[in-house]
Amino acid sequence: MAVQMRTVGLIVDDMAASLAFYRLLGLEIPAETDSEAHVELEDETGVIGLAWDTAEVIRRLDPEWSGAAGRVGVAFQCDSPEEVDSRYAQLAALGYGHNAPWDAFWGQRYSRLRDPDGNRVELFAPLPE
Repeated sequence: MAVQMRTVGLIVDDMAASLAFYRLLGLEIPAETDSEAHVELEDETGVIGLAWDTAEVIRRLDPEWSGAAGRVGVAFQCDSPEEVDSRYAQLAALGYGHNAPWDAFWGQRYSRLRDPDGNRVELFAPLPE
């Protein structure tokens, strides 16, 4: 059987701040998870696509973990180039901006944000032909 990617895991210092960022991005994450040490977001089929663990949990599992942040990147496709611009503007105004939206040579409206832990968050949408 071939391997299949199922989950992107983020290590966070502040679960509530991280989840708040991803809610602003448009993900539906229950508010009661803000105080959890591990959170999973499942898609409609029950597959875990995104998971968050606090640094404290990771250190318990791996005492030699260095604590380096910002090593993960997550990309989200938007419905339109205009949505890329508006979502970026909303989050950049809160201090999460990194690379403002631009028309990339590979045919996408593309931008980068940084979440509260420094992880790369990419927003993109196909450009009209």
